[in-house]
Amino acid sequence: MDEIKPFEFMECVTILKSTGKTARNIRDLRAVIARISEESLFHHTYQYFLKGHVLEYTNDFAYWVAESLEIRALSERLSSIDPFAFVDLSHLRQELLQSIDDYIADFPESRDAISGEEFYFNETVTIIFPVGMRAKNLAEFLLAVRYVDPASIYYHFYEARIRHGTDDFSTWMDDVLGNRELAKAICAIDPFMHNIEGIRAHIVEAVENDVRHDMEVIRP
Repeated sequence: MDEIKPFEFMECVTILKSTGKTARNIRDLRAVIARISEESLFHHTYQYFLKGHVLEYTNDFAYWVAESLEIRALSERLSSIDPFAFVDLSHLRQELLQSIDDYIADFPESRDAISGEEFYFNETVTIIFPVGMRAKNLAEFLLAVRYVDPASIYYHFYEARIRHGTDDFSTWMDDVLGNRELAKAICAIDPFMHNIEGIRAHIVEAVENDVRHDMEVIRP
């Protein structure tokens, strides 16, 4: 029998750097988004989910537009953009710009954020490292996923979607454990409807339900 490849839990740490660029209104925001680095764009969209995000929004731009400029209609449109639906950052950038352009076409007058509430563009350096926890079966996985740092859940559930289109957990369960039903259950967890702790809770629930079902099947 082939040895089971263990799931190795990884974690990511981000080091924040200021770009020195700011925006006071929608036109400023549009101008800077058009030219900021991909690292900055990545930070304000994909890594929004690493920050204990407010569920009403899905990126930093939508949050700022709603909370500092009080433009709810544009914020809702920006929040409807799924960054994981794009093959690269250039397409995501164009979608953000198009959303802002459409709003400006309808409402050309733009208000400024009050002093101190400008949008500050940042970027990050991301460091990825193993946390020293491996799982060879569902029991070990369940124990580990309960206690790993939230940054590990983010890396394997959110950032993995950029690497290969789905999360690492369901990939391991399908490809290594051969548990396609559990893999489908975890893959179906909506990343936009929950914060990281909510994602963790749903993963734990899915694994517990699967283990409980297997115990009931083998019960004499």
